[in-house]
Amino acid sequence: MAVEASAAKAPGRFNALIGFGLAAVVLFALAPVALGDFRLGLLAKYLCLAIVAVGIGLAWGRGGMLTLGQGVFFGLGGYAMAMHLKLADAGPGELPDFMQLYGQLDALPWWWKPFANPAFALAATVLLPMLVAFLLGLLIFRRRVRGAYFAILSQALCAALAIFLIGQQGTTGGTNGLTDIQGFFGYDLNDPINRRMIYFIVAAALLAVLGVAWQLMRSRFGELLVAVRDGEERVRFLGYDPANVKLVAYVVAAGMAGLAGALFVPAVGIISPAMIGVVPSIEFVIGVAVGGRASLIGPALGAIAVAWAKTALSEKLPSAWTYFEGLLFILPVVFLPGGLASLAVYLRRRRSTSTEVTS
Repeated sequence: MAVEASAAKAPGRFNALIGFGLAAVVLFALAPVALGDFRLGLLAKYLCLAIVAVGIGLAWGRGGMLTLGQGVFFGLGGYAMAMHLKLADAGPGELPDFMQLYGQLDALPWWWKPFANPAFALAATVLLPMLVAFLLGLLIFRRRVRGAYFAILSQALCAALAIFLIGQQGTTGGTNGLTDIQGFFGYDLNDPINRRMIYFIVAAALLAVLGVAWQLMRSRFGELLVAVRDGEERVRFLGYDPANVKLVAYVVAAGMAGLAGALFVPAVGIISPAMIGVVPSIEFVIGVAVGGRASLIGPALGAIAVAWAKTALSEKLPSAWTYFEGLLFILPVVFLPGGLASLAVYLRRRRSTSTEVTS
């Protein structure tokens, strides 16, 4: 039986290696040659959103948890990175520029000081969102909150974080957020070469996240996660605690969102409450639904496609692009529930059905 299982998994591994190889060629060879610096910077932004989408695909597509509040973890990772970069730009012992501008503080707040350490800041971008997700998950999943209640609660937490950040103008930049990021660990972000370096870092991070998600989906944990999604009570009767299974997926997805937020800051040069509120969190989910939440690559491709469409439509139709963005979500749900990732399967079935009818 073990030999048969190993033989069955071999084609999957081979196909995955081919897929990762093609993705690497597109991201590291074709895109830098075909795109200019501005468009390559936009692609880096889209890839950050794709990292968030991979985590949502794991939690929602595999675990059935509609996470409408990933902006919380994206924001925690983004602000952790931005705080360190702002302190680095200001120099030792100096206040960040926005604190001097608003004139509300004479000294650096105590909770800002640890982020001057690059090792602490880097760890916090991922571990802080995971810690928050762990604490929230313990409260939510132990009480068996799920379905629409879980989605509403996660969205409410996202709105609460955005409101909190807006109200702390002197320490978080308020509505403007943390802007004008100039450097990234000693590299000048105004240099086009360094901005390309950021793109390559983001692309490598996306491939790494996809690799982690692929391994989790094919593991015993991935099978348990699908079982919890399809029949939570049955899993409980078999001796497993569904709350723990959900908690792991939720925490991993939060870590991916935090990593995406941290990379988003040097890629775009800003992080603000407008990027982590309710609307961005819904857009994350739209991208996953369009791409296909049950697949591995679908959420990432969907997030990139929706972000690109948003940019293209806002350039050409600045007053009506939001309506078309809504259609991007409605059409796949109605006509292609499995998302773009299921398009090949759908066409194959149509072709086989047509062949049978003809014969």
